[in-house]
Amino acid sequence: MSDHDQSLWLNTCREHVDSTPLTDDLTVDLAVIGGGYTGCSAALTAAQSGASVALLEAHEIGHGGSGRNVGFANAGLWLPPNEIRTHLGAEPGNRLIDLLGAAPGDVFDLIALHGIDCEPVRNGTLHCAHSGAGFRDLENRHAQLKAAGAPVELLSTDQAGQRTGSAAFHGALFDPRAGTIQPLAYVRGLARAATQAGAQVFTESPVLSLSHDGDVWTLTTAQGSVRAMALIQATNAYHRGMPDTAPAYVPVYYFQFATAPLSDNLRASILRGGEGAWDTGLIMTSFRLDQDGRFIIGAMGELGHAGSSAHKAWAKRKIAALYPQLADQPLVQGWHGRIAMTSDHIPKITRIGPNALAAHGFSGRGIGPGTVFGRQMADSLLRDDPALLPVPPVEGYRESWTGLRRAYFETGAALTHLIKARF
Repeated sequence: MSDHDQSLWLNTCREHVDSTPLTDDLTVDLAVIGGGYTGCSAALTAAQSGASVALLEAHEIGHGGSGRNVGFANAGLWLPPNEIRTHLGAEPGNRLIDLLGAAPGDVFDLIALHGIDCEPVRNGTLHCAHSGAGFRDLENRHAQLKAAGAPVELLSTDQAGQRTGSAAFHGALFDPRAGTIQPLAYVRGLARAATQAGAQVFTESPVLSLSHDGDVWTLTTAQGSVRAMALIQATNAYHRGMPDTAPAYVPVYYFQFATAPLSDNLRASILRGGEGAWDTGLIMTSFRLDQDGRFIIGAMGELGHAGSSAHKAWAKRKIAALYPQLADQPLVQGWHGRIAMTSDHIPKITRIGPNALAAHGFSGRGIGPGTVFGRQMADSLLRDDPALLPVPPVEGYRESWTGLRRAYFETGAALTHLIKARF
């Protein structure tokens, strides 16, 4: 693991789940591959229903995108409602809109129910207009979201300035349903709750082979095996091995940098309501405070190559542009994570065999959708009811030119940050 895989959240996580590698041969009702939001939500749901569950994670719980997330428990997807309906159709589109509109409530209810120590702040999020064109986009989103019943509010330039503490924005879209969390602590809290409900969680247990004999699935690891009647693959952008079930997506990296905890007077001048925020820029910027008052800024890009210096220089300049009072604050930690992005930005559920489902492609919106998809997939398999799935499943899903498109996104982000870091 590189230094850039070690997120701030690892240092500040107060949740722990007892787990060991699999060293036995088990038979269960449901096997889950992947210890992120989707997998842990599925394991918790299944265990609470009385099913026997084994979750296998190749590293530690939250090792992948769930432990490197920005920590915004947002409602919906990146797409406005009309585009979701265009891709899925009216009825399935409305179902997904309703399910994901309620997703932040589901997340914060789970946090409260299981006492997950993950710095929950449900004071909404701010989608900030970086330009006049960006504000027009927010006006369109606001109209569509209001028509769908969302309690969103369009803020003027002055109102956005008051809420963010920055004069950089032309307005903002406020969504009171959403909030911020410590993302690694949340997923580890889900895993801990799943074990308390009876699920068996195994870490450092990568699945080496996967087969179905006509009756059950068999998953083998280096030291054990699991036989299961049903299977959920929840590896998303951190899939390893098993090429026959590898999800198709465009891998996009997202980095974040954090300051040390700010002084009380500086902290009081930024996002006083505790909202999470991001902007409408083509190369999006996210920013927030954590519970200890660290300022955290993020954008698209990978830190593990020569372009990382441009990303860091951009981050320092961007912070100074948003909040001049932070211009001299050093960036003390940086990390990145991998996002599984689909061409239409709609998450996919694929059938990978009998009684077996895989989900991927949250396109950077993992917390709420992952929680919902994991729950609904577990319910669907255990009740043998495909109508419970949040989106219609597909037999296979393909993406073309994924390597080229990854290079396109990374090069575009690096060049954008290089130019904006210098001028």
